[in-house]
Amino acid sequence: MAVETPISTREASAPRGLVPVLATVGISVALMQTLIVPILPQLPVLVGATPQNTSWAVTATLLTGAVVTPISGRLGDMFGKRRMLLVSLAMMVIGSAVCALSSTLIPLVLGRALQGAAMGAIPLGIAILRDELPPRRLPSAMATISATMGVGGAIGLPVAAFVAQATDWHMLFGASLLLGCVGIAAVLLIVPESPRGNPGRFDFAGAALLSVALVLLLLPITKGNEWGWTSPSTLGMFAGTVLIFLGWGLYELRVPRPLVDLRVSARRPVLTTNLASVALGFAMYSNVLAFPQLLMAPPETGYGFGQTMVAAGIALAPSGLVMMALSPVSARITTRFGARVTLACGATLVGLGYLMAYLLHQELWHIIGASMFIGAGVGLAYAAMPALIMGAVPLHQSAAANSLNALMRSIGTTSAAAVVGVMLAAMTQRVGDSVVPALEGFRASFLVAVGAAVVALVFTALIPSPGRTLRRADPDTSADAADR
Repeated sequence: MAVETPISTREASAPRGLVPVLATVGISVALMQTLIVPILPQLPVLVGATPQNTSWAVTATLLTGAVVTPISGRLGDMFGKRRMLLVSLAMMVIGSAVCALSSTLIPLVLGRALQGAAMGAIPLGIAILRDELPPRRLPSAMATISATMGVGGAIGLPVAAFVAQATDWHMLFGASLLLGCVGIAAVLLIVPESPRGNPGRFDFAGAALLSVALVLLLLPITKGNEWGWTSPSTLGMFAGTVLIFLGWGLYELRVPRPLVDLRVSARRPVLTTNLASVALGFAMYSNVLAFPQLLMAPPETGYGFGQTMVAAGIALAPSGLVMMALSPVSARITTRFGARVTLACGATLVGLGYLMAYLLHQELWHIIGASMFIGAGVGLAYAAMPALIMGAVPLHQSAAANSLNALMRSIGTTSAAAVVGVMLAAMTQRVGDSVVPALEGFRASFLVAVGAAVVALVFTALIPSPGRTLRRADPDTSADAADR
């Protein structure tokens, strides 16, 4: 059975640079989400492919990130979180190198898939914090690392747009390769290997079934606009998703060491937190999709601001900075009132931000202010989720449980990409030779995001109030017995 390190020992042995290193790694990995967004319109010409096929450069990253995240968490619990963190960064480096050397679509998609495989680094980093830090330092540290998921995406857009505009597009991947190498060196120097483990056989069958189910779920979501939502391929994949998820669930309940412990995941604090994560992931990504298009819409529409991609990214960058700046605030709220209150505050701010955008969108500062409200809410909410999860699962399952929570957020963001994309594509107007989303489409997407924030609030209210904000251990005798 895994033996927990005494708090006094963790206090003395915790590396001083642990949190900054893990935060830097988190931001670097999160940058992969928006790395190629500025060059998407030119990508068909750059790699000699159709726009439909070049969209796989985004889809591949999304799919591999969703598939690998829960697997890397389980492997981290089994073989060491630091080791799996290094593997994740190595995937990012290799993928960046492949993309940097590519001039056609297939190697580019392969490299982007490898970059997506690095997404497990963030939940692994959060689990490392639980191993290495004493309870009093955990809330602020987890808030900082959690915020990197939003910060990386927010600051990545203007940075990537500037690099793509000022240099050759391959330099985007050269920069990400350098970030990955720096991250590996920093992890090797600063981050210790976790003393805990959950040894045993890896659940290959469970991993394969989950991977197939996730691909069948996320692929039609991302490609539904292109394939048609009522096409046989789309409907067939959704039907297959249901069947395989049911089979996977039955299998996971029968094996002694499952990839995902569904009995633990079904506990009310874990289940409701994960459901809230799906809703908040949806609400968060609506901002990423709708606001840049609104800022770049031509002024002739009567509502657009005519901003370039770089200018739009700079206008929205403060939302990412607000996420990071609120990390200590979220930690104080969590310490004093509990993580559930922090999550509720975050969901409320997200809803208010979208409501502001729905009512006020005539001036540039309206959009900037709304995005900052949303960024503040996402920062608070994302900081609270790991605290809620780790307060409800056994220590030896912390990486796997956090990875599953990260997967829930990814499902929310993917669903947002599909729903908001459909809404903006369905409500358009012509300006000269261009067709752009109409104001009604933007406002409808804001209302849907408000609804997602309300759903997150409902699930937050269903989370039971724990006796303590952060429990260092869970007296799960059945889980412990499995380790003996």
